[in-house]
Amino acid sequence: MDLLERSYVYGSSPLPSQISATRYRVPLFGGSISKSLSPMLHSIFFRANSVPWTFHLTETTDGAIFQNQLNAEDCIGTTITMPNKVTFRSLLDDLTEEARVIGAVNTSFVRLGKDGKRKHIGTNTDCVGIRDAILYQMPQGPIMAKGRPSMVIGGGGAARSAIFALWKWFGSTEIYIANRIKSEVDALIEFFKSTAPDIRLRHIATVGAAAALETPYLVIGTIPNTVPREPGEILCRQICDTILHKGDKGIVVDMCYLPSPVTWLYTSGKDNGWTVVSGTEVLVRVCIAQQILWVEKDVNEQGVEKAMSAIKKVVSQDQTGPKASKI
Repeated sequence: MDLLERSYVYGSSPLPSQISATRYRVPLFGGSISKSLSPMLHSIFFRANSVPWTFHLTETTDGAIFQNQLNAEDCIGTTITMPNKVTFRSLLDDLTEEARVIGAVNTSFVRLGKDGKRKHIGTNTDCVGIRDAILYQMPQGPIMAKGRPSMVIGGGGAARSAIFALWKWFGSTEIYIANRIKSEVDALIEFFKSTAPDIRLRHIATVGAAAALETPYLVIGTIPNTVPREPGEILCRQICDTILHKGDKGIVVDMCYLPSPVTWLYTSGKDNGWTVVSGTEVLVRVCIAQQILWVEKDVNEQGVEKAMSAIKKVVSQDQTGPKASKI
C-alpha cells in the first residue's frame, strides 16, 4: 500500500465515510479510445470494491473539456491516454515523482488541501503496473535484479515508464536501449538527463555490441508485435535475439497485448528459458494502481482473478484488433 500512503503527501482523502452510498465517476480522456479495455476492467474492480461508481470514455484532446469534467464534484479522478499524456500535465494542480521524471501522466486523483479545496494530482501508474506485474511473477525480482543491467526495447512513451520502473525499484546498474530509430534513442537519453541524470542508459546499436554485453536480468518490450521489415526493425530484432540467447537469464516483460499477448518477444523469451510476463498482466496491474488511488483501498483477490479472466477472454476473441494498446 505504499502507493496509497504516498498519495496523502498531496493532501487528505476526499471520500465520505460511506463511499458505497456515493456515486462518483471516472472519465478516460484520449484520442482514439473506443476499443479501450479500461472500462471493462474498472467496472469489475468497482464491483469488487462494492462502490456504485462509473467509468466512461471521453474521446477528446481538448484541454478545456478535460478541465470542465475534472472540476465536477462527482469526478473522483481520471485516466489519461494518448495523445494527452504530456499536454494535460499542466492542467493538473500537482505531479508525483513518477509523472515528473517520466514526463507524462496517465492518471489523476483527488486529495484535499489544508484549506479543504480539491486538488487534482497527476501521476503515472504505467510504471507501477510494470513493477507489480514483475513482483507477482517473481517476488524476489528486486533482489535478483539489483546490481545487474536491464534492457528496454523501444523509444516512445511506454519506454520512459519502463526505464523509470527499472531505475526506481529494481536497482539496475545500467539500462540498455534497443530501438529501430537511433534519433528516438538519442532523444530519450537527452530527456532523462534533465529529469533523472542518475539513470545510466546505453544504446545497443549493433549485434556485436549486444553479444559483448553482460546479460540483463530484466527485459521489457514496449513496441507493437509486428513483423520487422525496415532495416532498423530487422536490426532491432537481431539485437533482441542475441540478448535472449545469452545465459544467466531473468525476466522478460512484453507490454504489447493486442491483438494477442502471445507476442514474438513473449514466445521467444519463454522458448529461451526466461520467465515471461504478458502485457495483459501489466494492464491489469496498471488499473489496480489507479483503483487504489481513487477508492483508497486495494482490490480483493477475487476481483483481480475476474479481471484477469475477462481480459484474457476478450483478447483471445479479438485476434484482428488494433496493434497498439490504449490504457
